[in-house]
Amino acid sequence: MTNRTISITETPRDGFQGLQTIVPTELKLEYINLLLQCGFDTVEVGSLVSPRAIPQMADTLDILSKLDPADHSSKIAILVASLSGAKRGCDFDFIDQFFYPFSPSETFLYKNIKQKFQEADQTIDSIQNLCVKHNKELIVYFSMGFGNPYGDPWNLEIISEWLDNMKQKGLTYFPFSDIMGNASPELIAEVFTHIQQTFPDLHFGLHLHALKEEAQAKVEAAYGAGISKFDTVMKGMGGCPMTGKELVGNLPLEELLAYCDMHQIKSGIDKFMLQQAVDFHQLHFQNIS
Repeated sequence: MTNRTISITETPRDGFQGLQTIVPTELKLEYINLLLQCGFDTVEVGSLVSPRAIPQMADTLDILSKLDPADHSSKIAILVASLSGAKRGCDFDFIDQFFYPFSPSETFLYKNIKQKFQEADQTIDSIQNLCVKHNKELIVYFSMGFGNPYGDPWNLEIISEWLDNMKQKGLTYFPFSDIMGNASPELIAEVFTHIQQTFPDLHFGLHLHALKEEAQAKVEAAYGAGISKFDTVMKGMGGCPMTGKELVGNLPLEELLAYCDMHQIKSGIDKFMLQQAVDFHQLHFQNIS
C-alpha cells in the first residue's frame, strides 16, 4: 500500500455540541485560534443552527465576530442546515466552507435537522447557489453513510443515486459519516471501494464516531480503500446528541496520528503547535462532560 499524505479536518464544533456543559465562548475562541495554527486542512469552528436545538452552538456568531482569521493555512468551516444560516455565514468573508448534514436515511435526516428529502434537496440547491456567488465551498455530509439503523431502505445503489444527484449540483467532496459507531471495517471498505469506482471524479472522506479501541481498525479500512481525508476531534470529545448513542465519541485525533506514525504517513501537522493545543485542552476541557 503506497503511503499517501492525509489531510485532517479538526471539528471542535462536533466536540462541543456533544457535551452537556456549555463551554464559555472565550475558552472556545482561544482554543480554536490555537487549532488554526496546527496545520489542519480545515477547522470547523461552529454551526449556525437553532440555539434551541443545539444550545452549545448559540455563540457561533459571537465566535466568528472575534475570530482571528489571519496568519494560518487552515480553511475555516461552519455547519449550516438552512439557507438562513448560510446567509448569515456569508457575512464572514474568511469562512471557506459550509458543511451540510445530509443523510440518505430520511428518518435520521428529519430527526437531526427536521427536513425530509425534498426540502433537503431544495436547501442544498439554495445554499450551493449562495456559495457560488460568495466564493465558498459547500460540502455535503452523508450521515448514516454505512447503513441505516432506523429501518429506511439502504444499499449501495441508493447511495449512488444520491451521489449522482449531488454531482449534478456541482458538488465534488463528500465525507461519509458513521455517527452511530455501528459500521464494521469490512463495510467501510466496501462502501468506499464502490463509490470511488463508481464516481472516480469525486472525492470522499471519513467522519467517524467510534469506541477508542475500534478506531484504528476502521481508519485502516478507510485508508486501505483509498481514503486520505479524515475528520477528528481531540481526545474524541463529544458525540452526536441526536443519535441516542452519545457515549460513542468522535474519532480521536491522537488515534489517527498514532496510525499515521505507525505507518509513516505524513499529515502536515505542526507538532509544536499541536502540543500547545493539547495542553490547553487538557487544562480546560479534560473534566468536562
